[in-house]
Amino acid sequence: MSRLAFYFVDVFAEQKYSGNQLAVVDGGAGLSTAQMQDIANEMHFSETTFIISHRQHRGGFDVRIFTPVTEVPFAGHPTLGTAYVIKHFIMKRRSVRDVLLNLKVGQIPVSFDKIGESQEIAWMKQMPPTFGKTFSVSQFIQILKLEAEDFDNRYPIQEVSTGLPFIIVPLKTLATVRRAKIHRESLLELAKEAKAGILVFCPETYNKSNDLNVRVFVDLFGIPEDPATGSGNGCLAGYLSRYRYFGTDHVNIRVEQGYKINRRSLLLLKAENKAGEIRVYVGGKVVLVASGKLM
Repeated sequence: MSRLAFYFVDVFAEQKYSGNQLAVVDGGAGLSTAQMQDIANEMHFSETTFIISHRQHRGGFDVRIFTPVTEVPFAGHPTLGTAYVIKHFIMKRRSVRDVLLNLKVGQIPVSFDKIGESQEIAWMKQMPPTFGKTFSVSQFIQILKLEAEDFDNRYPIQEVSTGLPFIIVPLKTLATVRRAKIHRESLLELAKEAKAGILVFCPETYNKSNDLNVRVFVDLFGIPEDPATGSGNGCLAGYLSRYRYFGTDHVNIRVEQGYKINRRSLLLLKAENKAGEIRVYVGGKVVLVASGKLM
């Protein structure tokens, strides 16, 4: 474990100290799963990733992702942040446009689009969304401590997954999104049916240049509220496409998240239905905050 390099990056961040924090540990081949879990708990960000080796396998880099309490097969901002570290500090080639990660969920490609002289947007293509169980408004009145009229009943409350499941909950107003609060006992009852994060969204935003406001609750994974959730927003992109939320299956929008917990984040979502399969892309900026060595 000694002297492994680590990097702190902010993902889906327009500047430092915003977006979602990620710790990336360069090295993992000599660590046990228990040691990785201990390190992730010590970092105590929503996720910590481990680049297992600099040697590519099937064209990609083997990576494992841990929350403070468990390993997960996929997560969005860890995918983008880890690809950024691989490009800039392992491959050390600014001209590289594509990085492939081998995750538990499968291979996830990340591409980099340069904007201006010094900035870039990282994009990941997620697995095609799968659409699971739907839930009643009455059930989520209890879970989110809201009223029936707060929900946008034109669209279902539904579990969606692009590798990690989230229950997508459409709400009407920003005031309602702000008021949402998890009722722990009701959430534990829900977990008997679906162990998933909860994503609430509405078409009102703090920043008028954005299209949707989102909050994400992942208490079941040890994270009360996440400031920027690439996996959850990938599920949202698929949902928006399937239900033609914007009047078409083509999605190309800006989503704000993290405002309620003072970690303003910007996620870019793209989706469209191609020959019966919804293709989902989630993008954003990555900012290096710190680097060092594990003792």
